[in-house]
Amino acid sequence: MSRRTLIQLCVYGAVCLAILLVPTFVDNAFILNKYGRYLVFGILAIALSLSWGYTGILNLGQATCFGLGSYCMAMALKLRTVPVHTGSEGLPDFMVWNNVETLPWFWVPFHSLSFALIAGIAVPVLFAMLLGWFMFRGRITGVYVAIITLATMVVVNLLIIDQQRFTGGFNGITDLAQLEIMGFTFDAYGRSSYYLIAGTLTVCLFFALAVTKSKTGLIMQAIRDNEGRVRYFGYDVAFYKIFAFSVSAGIAGVAGMLYTIVMEFASPTFLGVSLSLSVVIWCAVGGRQSLLGAMLGAIFVTGMQGALSESEAFLDTWMLIMGFVFVLVVLLLPKGLAGAVEMLVDRLFKHEKPQSERTALSQAASQTGPAQ
Repeated sequence: MSRRTLIQLCVYGAVCLAILLVPTFVDNAFILNKYGRYLVFGILAIALSLSWGYTGILNLGQATCFGLGSYCMAMALKLRTVPVHTGSEGLPDFMVWNNVETLPWFWVPFHSLSFALIAGIAVPVLFAMLLGWFMFRGRITGVYVAIITLATMVVVNLLIIDQQRFTGGFNGITDLAQLEIMGFTFDAYGRSSYYLIAGTLTVCLFFALAVTKSKTGLIMQAIRDNEGRVRYFGYDVAFYKIFAFSVSAGIAGVAGMLYTIVMEFASPTFLGVSLSLSVVIWCAVGGRQSLLGAMLGAIFVTGMQGALSESEAFLDTWMLIMGFVFVLVVLLLPKGLAGAVEMLVDRLFKHEKPQSERTALSQAASQTGPAQ
């Protein structure tokens, strides 16, 4: 392990530790809930960084998998709600209002929380694998991938809204029970939910980092830099793209489930264009080629948005200020805040520069040799 990698692990660990210590200094339940939401967005930014920053796949429909994970968790928690306003068989209230007499077959498995937790990851992953198979086996690249993912997200969003009898339509799925695992309840405004989110963020961050440091991760970065060259060396470019696209979708699904827990509802807005574009902005500000940078960028931007929009002094101008900050960062720091920090680190470790400048493909090949 190089000295640079060791320092990187220490920095990642220090940031995660600081996040876990926040409840020690914050007693306000509302603020803790708000910080939890920011961390969820951090997980979502990690997901996009893995596909966009490390593989070169600009997914403008990242919110699709986020929303699918959110609805999977919402369906399970809805079936655990005390049936005060539901039918005799415990149907969700919106189904009763829409004259649905029996629980749809695809809702039945969500009586099991274990199934819901698995589905919250598996459904986005399978969705991404299917979409990725059509795109990357067909060698679709660049802006066309962005357009297809964006269009797919709009279709899924409209489908959920249209099927109001089964999804709640525009209103989404509301009035959810709190998550309870082995007798332990995760209150959306309590420390338990914050620790759940912070712990999951730590796992996702280090998991994504492990992927990027592996041979697979190096090939992903090589594909980002020069896809044709990687294909010339005999690697299955489509396979690695589908892998990165699917792992990113799984992490986004986890973020969606956590967001439902902390918000206590699921809505079609979770699959909206505005959220997907916001994720791209978070990654651009923090640095799309840095997992930690993308995560901190999401926390910084959403935190700044929240602070400005809630301030009376900036109530009418906060969007203008945020726009100015975005333009400033893009112009002065094209690699984001993490890129600026990386430049400083490179100057401190000039003696490791020859090693760091080796291409990702040559590093991957040096581990196990070229693909057959």
